[in-house]
Amino acid sequence: MTDRTDPEPDPAARYAALPEPVRLADTITSQATTDAPDPTMGRDTETELMLRHA
Repeated sequence: MTDRTDPEPDPAARYAALPEPVRLADTITSQATTDAPDPTMGRDTETELMLRHA
């Protein structure tokens, strides 16, 4: 067993002072984006479903 004479740090002291707020202009992404690919790949899935189960 170890005797510790240091007091335990207060966990709430970590949040006593908040960081500076982030400006909205600094939150805009600078990475180029592309559209997601079409998950149906151009097929009419509703018609295919009806034909399969008709």
